[in-house]
Amino acid sequence: MTAVSTTIDVRSASSRYTTDIGWLHSEHSFSFGSHHDAGNTGHGLLIVSNDDRVAPGGGFGAHGHRDMEIVTWVLEGELEHRDSAGHQGVLYPGLAQRMSAGSGIQHSEINASTTMPVHFIQMWVPPDTRGITPGYEQRDMNDVLAAGGLVPVASGKGHANTITIHQSGAAMHVARLQETETITIPDSPFVHVFVAHGAVELGDNTRPLAEGDAARLTDAGPITLTAKSATEVIVWESDTEVQR
Repeated sequence: MTAVSTTIDVRSASSRYTTDIGWLHSEHSFSFGSHHDAGNTGHGLLIVSNDDRVAPGGGFGAHGHRDMEIVTWVLEGELEHRDSAGHQGVLYPGLAQRMSAGSGIQHSEINASTTMPVHFIQMWVPPDTRGITPGYEQRDMNDVLAAGGLVPVASGKGHANTITIHQSGAAMHVARLQETETITIPDSPFVHVFVAHGAVELGDNTRPLAEGDAARLTDAGPITLTAKSATEVIVWESDTEVQR
């Protein structure tokens, strides 16, 4: 890994790439699909972070993936998942889902409601090993999130009681915070903080981060985050970065 300097790079919600095709409105934190920027292809091991809103009855028909760990986290509404390995389920807020694409899998993601939109964040990290058998896992995290603090939700780093990703250098955490509640961000080489709802103060940053804003931390140490209102944040930590 090449040497990096300590940075806190704040990215506003409005700076994200946008895809709007009627049934789908998606905001991309990194290059995705037709939106390509060689200087913005991920942070650490996180290479996709899409903020998706799907209209009632809409969704992604069957499509394929290979060699990717895909984590889906619903914020509002319900999302129905089906895949070619026979897995099926309806995702709701607080239910974490991981799909390992491995040697190849087809899946669909459809809004489970014909009257209400669904809002979810989908995130991708590359696996440790290519060509593994495709897999699926889900876990309801609502009770542990209600207890407060920063909760590990998806991990390849050995955290207990999470969904497991096949990437030993990465973990995803979620916090549902009340106003003035403070947490400490993991002290990892690469950390990505995304504000799903609400607003936060991050360390000594002079401008609060609002909904849709993100911060990319590089060797920044154990920085504190304080909620300015009822807030939900998603935090990815990575031990290394994707070599490009």
